Amino acid sequence: MKTILAALGALCVLAVLPLAGLPEYYVSISITAFLFTVCAVGLNVVYGYLGLLSIAQAAFWGIGGYAAAILVMDYGFSFWSALAMAGVLNAVLALIIGYPALRLSSHSFVIVTLYFSLLVTLVSRDWTEVTRGPLGIPGLPAPDLFGYKFTTQVSFYYLSLVFMAVAIAFFYAFCSSRIGLVLRSIKQSEPLAKSQGVRTKPYKLLAFSVSAFFTAMAGAIFSFRLTLVDPLIFDFYYMQAFLTMVIVGGAGTFWPVVVAGFIVTFIPELLRFSNELRMVLFGVLLVAVVLVAPNGFGGWLKELRLKKLRAEFR
Repeated sequence: MKTILAALGALCVLAVLPLAGLPEYYVSISITAFLFTVCAVGLNVVYGYLGLLSIAQAAFWGIGGYAAAILVMDYGFSFWSALAMAGVLNAVLALIIGYPALRLSSHSFVIVTLYFSLLVTLVSRDWTEVTRGPLGIPGLPAPDLFGYKFTTQVSFYYLSLVFMAVAIAFFYAFCSSRIGLVLRSIKQSEPLAKSQGVRTKPYKLLAFSVSAFFTAMAGAIFSFRLTLVDPLIFDFYYMQAFLTMVIVGGAGTFWPVVVAGFIVTFIPELLRFSNELRMVLFGVLLVAVVLVAPNGFGGWLKELRLKKLRAEFR
């Protein structure tokens, strides 16, 4: 209960920041942090809780942007219906890809998701009749809600904040439920879970599709904020960012990954006092974190709690 109250308090602080005069530059970075955090938490469900590394998250992110853009520009859908359809489309794609891929070993699963990401990148560049090729789809209209158009950074800030709050609330309930416990048991020992009568494949598909659903919606919001979607949305940088957030936060932990989503997004910007060494310093910090806390901040905090319990029982 204390954790939930702390999360609600943090949400209230984030809601007030633009009203308190947060510079537009940091408003823009915050939008990215909100969307990246949702994707990182989604990846954490598959990688941290289930134990399967999915490189397809970058593909779902990009397909979400393209699907929403095509539905709005070519078929006249509203932004909100296109947003939902993009999420559903990617959830279905995750089921189609996951069903055969999950029959393979965990290492083969990584390769399948990697090649899927590479394939959709090629499709986005070469299927010019639909994706417009390297030029992408520019001029995406501003989302409209009862006559109010999301045209400013602050309006997208609140849209992304609400989306992040809903997504994190869902993932928290998902991971705290019986489903989350089953996912953890599959990660620890799938044969043991099967021996207890657990049908593991439906749980794996569910986690994979839910993660794809929210990742796609985040990609769609990101694209409409830029008013453009092009093949660069499939850049491996996005997958790298999502995975770094999970590793720094601690795979298999929840709130530390959420906090790491903000930290990993903002640290490179705070290091801009040295543009030449900015990314070098960022890399050094990441290496230092991995050396000090190999299991991430979440694992480090867990170790501290265990040490405290051991000391109390001595």
